[in-house]
Amino acid sequence: MRADKGLSGDLDRLPMLTWIMFLKFLDDMEQIREQETKIAGKRYRPAIESPYRWRDWAAKEDGITGPELIAFVNQDEAVRPDGKRGPGLFAYLRSLQTVNGTDRRDVVASVFRGVINRMINGYLLRDVINKVNGIHFSSSEEIHTLSHLYEVMLREMRDAAGDSGEFYTPRPVVRFMVEVIKPKLGETVLDPACGTGGFLVESYKHLEKQCKTVQDRKLLQEETIFGQEAKPLPFLLGQMNLLLHGLEYPNIVYNNSLAVKVIEIGDKDRVDIILTNPPFGGEEEPGIKNNFPADKQTSETALLFLQLIMRKLKRPEENKGKPGRAAVAIPDGILSQEGVASRIRAALVEDFNLHTVVRLPRGVFEPYTRSSTSILFFDRAKPAEQVWFYEIPIRTGIKAYTRHRPFRFDECHNAMKWWRTRREGTRAWLVPREEIGRQNYNLNIPNPRALT
Repeated sequence: MRADKGLSGDLDRLPMLTWIMFLKFLDDMEQIREQETKIAGKRYRPAIESPYRWRDWAAKEDGITGPELIAFVNQDEAVRPDGKRGPGLFAYLRSLQTVNGTDRRDVVASVFRGVINRMINGYLLRDVINKVNGIHFSSSEEIHTLSHLYEVMLREMRDAAGDSGEFYTPRPVVRFMVEVIKPKLGETVLDPACGTGGFLVESYKHLEKQCKTVQDRKLLQEETIFGQEAKPLPFLLGQMNLLLHGLEYPNIVYNNSLAVKVIEIGDKDRVDIILTNPPFGGEEEPGIKNNFPADKQTSETALLFLQLIMRKLKRPEENKGKPGRAAVAIPDGILSQEGVASRIRAALVEDFNLHTVVRLPRGVFEPYTRSSTSILFFDRAKPAEQVWFYEIPIRTGIKAYTRHRPFRFDECHNAMKWWRTRREGTRAWLVPREEIGRQNYNLNIPNPRALT
């Protein structure tokens, strides 16, 4: 891929590799399902028809190549591998759709609406396809190995992305949030800004351990994990990430989660758990801002997402007494801003049970952003009289986190032990809700017992 002049770096190469692997993965899964339905005496309807299946145009090492391969992939109309003229590969894949919009074909169409083939040398593309063809996605051992490799590639892409790498949350932070929220099988989990799918993958892995029966696995696969992503590149990467980790039919919507009027979100749209690190510092168009109450409209994307999350949690009276709950990573600056930000925090403190604020050590997201970050844990139970604050200190022996000295999961162990005991100490303190209100709902409260 480095030899192809159309690709300028990892930000081009990983998406290329992803859509190629996606089609190989899909065809391997389709062949397994086809055999299963045949044994059951049923008719199988593939997501992709001949001659656009991987086995039709990609599986043969001496198959279509060179300029003909580039034309078949890129052009709206081209000579197909069967010798007939028809839609090109991407044109065909983007046209797939069903009446109800919930079929695997709709997933494929959504993925490829945002995909561009940047390789310009068809012979090099054939070499890449032949390499990917050697991966057996029907082998659990190969899938396990490849899933780890893919996570490494995502991290490397994050490194290459610099300031544009907004769709990556450090895995130790993700794991900590999932571990303390403790999703249970039967609950619905949502990330409304899912990026490359880190929270959804970690939630899936957590819930998979709870599966004991075929029905449990079906519930996990089809009715548990949900995501939404507005940008085409992280949407594609997230789909592949979830597929490689075992979620065969990712329920990820390619759309802006904020493109809905919050007052129109009803009980049928709510979920049990929301885990997310919403984008911040962005600018939304006026049409998006108008989806929110007039006194809470803002250009700060993270504040809009916080309002959406609050609205999307299940109400206990409509959920057998169980309140929806959330863990949301938020930049510290938002916790003390005046104006709209303070009004949104007031609603969070007075109308929701904001029970815990975990302050991450400065620099956890370095060198990709300098913003200090905290995690808000809240649910839709009655407001708590006091809010717990817990501070995770920077690792002993270092002055700052870097690419080569990142934040580690073992640095969360003390916080996880404290989570179960809830005692005040040098890292944990309680603040009355009334006191927070008197301070204009400032949640950026320093540790009164900080060690010097």
